[in-house]
Amino acid sequence: QVQLVESGGGLVQAGGSLRLSCAAAGRTFRDYAMAWFRQAPGKDSEFIAGISWSGARTYNTHSVKGRFTISRDNAKNTVYLQMNSLKPEDTAVYYCAADSKARFGRRRDEYDYWGQGTQVTVSS
Repeated sequence: QVQLVESGGGLVQAGGSLRLSCAAAGRTFRDYAMAWFRQAPGKDSEFIAGISWSGARTYNTHSVKGRFTISRDNAKNTVYLQMNSLKPEDTAVYYCAADSKARFGRRRDEYDYWGQGTQVTVSS
């Protein structure tokens, strides 16, 4: 089992940057694929980026490609989301998620564990 805690959200102007962190408690973190999702008010949850258990493979959804980068440090049990060139439409609650089967998927139901979320607000 793993517990996830996100941090790093906040208010930023359009064009700015934020770095989200997701700290995991649990000795099996390095075996899990990880991902970031987001949910804006009135919208469905959206997959943003995923990373394999080793960090060798990453995938970003089209809307954030070239602007967001997912990474992980297994020694620190932490996954990151570097967000650059932020836009008002990036405003959402951002969640990290862990997949104990390491499927490197993009669906919510492929992830067993979820953090509580961190709010990102981008002003125009």
